[in-house]
Amino acid sequence: MWLAAIIQTVRSGILERDIATRTNRQTYRKKAHKSPKRRKKRFARWFAVLLIVVLGAGGWFYFTPSGSDLRYMMADTLITSQHRNWAKYLIGQAELDRRVANYFKEFDAMAKVKDQHNIRLSSHPSDSVEIEPISRKKFQGYILYVHDPKMLRVVTTNTVGRGERVLSMVQRTGAIAGVNGGAFDDPNWRGNGFKPAGIVMSGGKILYKDVGMNTPVNVVGIDRNGLMVAGKYKPSELLDMGVSEAVTFQPRFIVNGKGLVRNEADGWGIAPRTCMAQRKDGTIMFVIIDGRQPGYSIGATLYDVQKILLEKGAVTAANLDGGSSTVLVKDNQVMNRPASKAGPRYLPTAFLVFDHPEQVRVNNIWRGIDMAHFDSSVRHR
Repeated sequence: MWLAAIIQTVRSGILERDIATRTNRQTYRKKAHKSPKRRKKRFARWFAVLLIVVLGAGGWFYFTPSGSDLRYMMADTLITSQHRNWAKYLIGQAELDRRVANYFKEFDAMAKVKDQHNIRLSSHPSDSVEIEPISRKKFQGYILYVHDPKMLRVVTTNTVGRGERVLSMVQRTGAIAGVNGGAFDDPNWRGNGFKPAGIVMSGGKILYKDVGMNTPVNVVGIDRNGLMVAGKYKPSELLDMGVSEAVTFQPRFIVNGKGLVRNEADGWGIAPRTCMAQRKDGTIMFVIIDGRQPGYSIGATLYDVQKILLEKGAVTAANLDGGSSTVLVKDNQVMNRPASKAGPRYLPTAFLVFDHPEQVRVNNIWRGIDMAHFDSSVRHR
């Protein structure tokens, strides 16, 4: 309010000066032309106005609750992008480090919430796959509905040393649809997409893991019955639970039908999003939100996605890799608008939908490779 008052005062002063000036404009211009001092005074006056506005805006940005909310939202948005270090110019390096650590601490707490698995899987689910457009004021996207969760498989890249685009995975395997999957080693957000982070499971087998069998790791996936599994589990537990398909990402943000993201400020910034959820009837929902494209879609917070999924009846939901990785493929075409200028990214994993998932063969592309020393920054051919 006070900033608006300053601007209004300045405008009023300028208006009064202009009215007085119009009564003798020719004389004013003549004097202004002849007097360097007058020109300097005029410049000084305008510079002072500009300085007041800039300082006022800076004061609002740094010292008011609304300004600080915007500043931290901007910082969170940078934290989830390839320009994470830029956030220090908004909140300082110490606060950046503290905020990142606090997010992961909160994510771990979310993963520990007891899941009652309140799902009633249908014995005869529909095999239909549907897409629903999402349109909100600040973002655009889609929901992919997979009514039979057993139609899902985790598929991996088919090229040693390099990831694969989801469109290519869909075309290569004959899938109905697909979305991007889990986390991967991505130095400076320019990695080759080959080295996953955490764990990869397909067909009930562990294809990749960078932790011990008894070390908990965040997972998003489904078991052999079609029940969505999300949270932090040991690889040995996942095998005992009969988990069939899984990748690593976080957080799990809806448990037992309740949202765990408390408000917009805790929504981990504005970004392109890919999230997976399950309704009580077993239907899997993938939410794909485009972002980083002003004029079309700037992106969503996890709180935004949580609200959408709760409205759609989600009982469980978890975050998947987003940002430039976010992509939805259906009928052999990319449905959304990926944020990367180079087009859809090369990735190690994807969730694909099949008419006959039991016939899909996913080979262990990482077998026999020393992944502990693999250089993810090298573009292998």
